[in-house]
Amino acid sequence: QVQLVESGGGLVQAGGSLRLSCVVSGRFFSWYMMGWFRQAPGKEREFVAATRWSGGSTYYADSVKGRFTISRDNAKTTVYLEMNSLKTEDTAVYYCAAGSSPNYRDMNNWGKGTLVTVSS
Repeated sequence: QVQLVESGGGLVQAGGSLRLSCVVSGRFFSWYMMGWFRQAPGKEREFVAATRWSGGSTYYADSVKGRFTISRDNAKTTVYLEMNSLKTEDTAVYYCAAGSSPNYRDMNNWGKGTLVTVSS
């Protein structure tokens, strides 16, 4: 079982930045895909970014490319999501996830989420 705890959410003005953190603990494997997803009010949960815990390729939703960066610190067992040039449409609860691929259905470990609110 993998435990994921997100932090770093908050209220920020449009154009601002935030960095989300996800502390990973429990039994996880280097081949795990670590992902960030988000869910806005009244909308389905959507993919944001993902990276393999062992390194290699990263994946981004088109809507965040060039603005968001996913990274990890193996020593701290933490995954980060650096969010720049935030827009009001980025407002959502952001979830950290771990699984076998960036596909939502392959993510079988989830955190409880952290709320990001971007004001105009």
